Amino acid sequence: MEELNAILQQKIEVAPGLCIFRIAPLGWELPEFKPGQYCPLGLPPTAKRVPYSVPEAKYCPPDQLIKRPYSIASSSSQNNYLEFYIKMVNNGTMTPRLFALKNGDKLWMREKVFGMFTLDDIPKDKNVIFFATGTGLSPYMSMLRSHLTTDSGKKWAVVHGALNSWDLGYRDEIIAMEKFCPELKYIPIISEPGNEPTPWHGKVGFLDKAWKERYVDDAWNEKVTPENTMIFLCGHPLMVSGMEEHLQAEGFSLHTKKQPGSYIKEKFG
Repeated sequence: MEELNAILQQKIEVAPGLCIFRIAPLGWELPEFKPGQYCPLGLPPTAKRVPYSVPEAKYCPPDQLIKRPYSIASSSSQNNYLEFYIKMVNNGTMTPRLFALKNGDKLWMREKVFGMFTLDDIPKDKNVIFFATGTGLSPYMSMLRSHLTTDSGKKWAVVHGALNSWDLGYRDEIIAMEKFCPELKYIPIISEPGNEPTPWHGKVGFLDKAWKERYVDDAWNEKVTPENTMIFLCGHPLMVSGMEEHLQAEGFSLHTKKQPGSYIKEKFG
């Protein structure tokens, strides 16, 4: 079994079952990475699970690390640790063990990063909209932290959907970014306002509503088109597939390495 080569430097609880993890290497240097990429983490099957989790749905070979890929949320200029924004899956194999870790505990982290979900191929003159549900916000945080103040000349928008306001991770940080960067517009949207302890005065519904009702057009005071905007999709598969239908109906096309397009979706692998 591979050596545990990293340490949990800090775990920040955003909401029950939703945490930010800062993980530092032990005896090796973090690789350079592009904002939007991901890195696999691992733990042995013998690692403790949180007590409130349910039995895992999959068999774990006792002689192999459990490994899962997670998008990096930290800035590409941060070289002391990698930050990850992760939701626990009660019957999962990895996250109940990950959430049981305490600051200072060891785990495994791949010494290499992966992924093509980056801003590399995006024309400099195109505006950018980030659509995310839940922890799908992770790669966008890396992009914003790395590029927002250096990639001038374009408009940015973050449309983040969650069940409730307390599930809107990084909300305060994005609001602060918005105040200091007029080119950025933040549009949080929740689907269960009836659970809020105080009245929610923001947008209500799902991300397809944000698209159909032109929230970004209104915020930018400009019509979003395939010619002037690149759209990123990351999060729940149903959100991604649903948004793809809306986008394709309006002339947006999937961006790939072989065929440039006007929207791009995250896909591990």
